Amino acid sequence: MSIASHAPTSARLAPRGSVRLTRRGRLTVFIAALVAAVGLGFTLTPDSSATQEAEQTETVLVGTGDTLWHIAGRIAEPGGTGAMVDHLIELNDLDSAMLIAGQELEVPAA
Repeated sequence: MSIASHAPTSARLAPRGSVRLTRRGRLTVFIAALVAAVGLGFTLTPDSSATQEAEQTETVLVGTGDTLWHIAGRIAEPGGTGAMVDHLIELNDLDSAMLIAGQELEVPAA
């Protein structure tokens, strides 16, 4: 009987020179990438609007038949009514453009 050398034939062995991560290693790499992404996100985001100078506003009482578009048209520059509607919605934290007579709205001061 001859003695034959037994070379590993398992397909599970990694080729020489490559790195094989364990479950703990994969978790560590994932967490490190997540921490780097969150840190990068905080670094690249613009400053908070809370640190910017507050916009001067005045209060307007909504009358019967008034619409947000009509109010925005009175205070916006020509051609800027749509942008002013969006700004008023954001400024007043409105869920929609629907207004109710007697409602108070904050609008940019003239």
